[in-house]
Amino acid sequence: MLKLTDFNEDLLAFLQASPTPFHAVTEMTRQLTAAGFKYLQESEEWFLKEGVGYFVVRNGSSIIAFTVATKTLMHNGFRMVGAHTDSPCLKVKPAPEVTSQGYFQLGVEVYGGALLNPWFDRDLSLAGRVVFKNAAGKVKSTLVNYEKPIASIPSLAIHLDREANKNRNINPQTHIPPVLMKAGNDNTDFRDLLLAKLQHDQPDSGAEKVMDYELSFYDTQAPALIGLNDDFIASARLDNLLSCFVGMKALIGISQSDMQQNCVLVCNDHEEVGSMSASGAQGPMLKSVLRRMIDSDDDFVRVMSRSMMISADNAHGIHPNFPDKHDANHGPLLNAGPVIKVNANQRYATDSETSSVFRHICDLAEEPVQSFVVRTDMACGSTIGPITASELGVKTIDVGVPTFGMHSIREMAGSQDAYSLYRILTKFNTEETVVLD
Repeated sequence: MLKLTDFNEDLLAFLQASPTPFHAVTEMTRQLTAAGFKYLQESEEWFLKEGVGYFVVRNGSSIIAFTVATKTLMHNGFRMVGAHTDSPCLKVKPAPEVTSQGYFQLGVEVYGGALLNPWFDRDLSLAGRVVFKNAAGKVKSTLVNYEKPIASIPSLAIHLDREANKNRNINPQTHIPPVLMKAGNDNTDFRDLLLAKLQHDQPDSGAEKVMDYELSFYDTQAPALIGLNDDFIASARLDNLLSCFVGMKALIGISQSDMQQNCVLVCNDHEEVGSMSASGAQGPMLKSVLRRMIDSDDDFVRVMSRSMMISADNAHGIHPNFPDKHDANHGPLLNAGPVIKVNANQRYATDSETSSVFRHICDLAEEPVQSFVVRTDMACGSTIGPITASELGVKTIDVGVPTFGMHSIREMAGSQDAYSLYRILTKFNTEETVVLD
């Protein structure tokens, strides 16, 4: 098992390498492969062996990794961990070119429930997937990451808006197109800029025409341990790449001799926009992968009844400047352990049995645990937990690491909580007595 310092160093490196879901899945693929997991193509026939780990990728942005145990699925089902690869961001529009007052800008769409104010006055870069036609006339795709700062969204000076600190509304159509450069005399085509980058950075691709793209702006400030005593982690995309990383490390950490449980990690794209896609939690990806390991519908129902899913998605830590936004008895603290998330209206999938199992696992791992319930007079968000539970009929619990600034361009979590969750999920993956009888 990793030590805390090594774990956090690896987490920061993972966050830095993953500016988009495509990059996150590519990095997870690299680490899983290095750990001995085998890549499976959905279009091919599978020949699975006991004591081996495998992974499947869909759309380049969702991934499922699993181990094939020495014990049968009928013995104790699947141990599943779920997370999501996407985060709120600004995505470039298909025809994005905007020239205003002599500046070249790109039109963007707001993806998910982004907190927009923190996007102003940041050093932004651009990354994602580009699809192109090569010299042979074939359509190919590749990942692009400008890495260096290439854009910013300047704030309007307070001299021009004296009420800015009291009442400033953001119009996402007109106020947030990033500025990239001074405009020239010609009409700049964004696809031409992308093609030039491809031809410079990836000359072997033979790219001749950019067909389309899925690109997002991101903050270039690197993830960091912060605080006088390094108490906190500050980074973009902690929601929910932190959980993806924790789930991956807990799965990779299973040695071949410990591979007695059938463990599954699913990291879906599109959670922030409802999960309804071919690679989202409301799509068929997870069920189709699990069904390929189970012979019949009857066996599938029996296996699901013996399985359990831990849906890991960050929780709202109680903010010291806004404590009234929490129920007084359910305000999670940073560095006080992961949180069990409960909602009477099934916005979270937790019930008393799954929460009891999770508490039992925490006891075995000797790790603390907290509870979160939203104030009764406030709306509650949701996760892939209820979606996966309803799709599969599997017992599910929603948990997460307490976080400040969720959906901001830079979020903050405790430097010990992710490690605590890693120890808990490792215990979940390896212990015999952690599921319901």
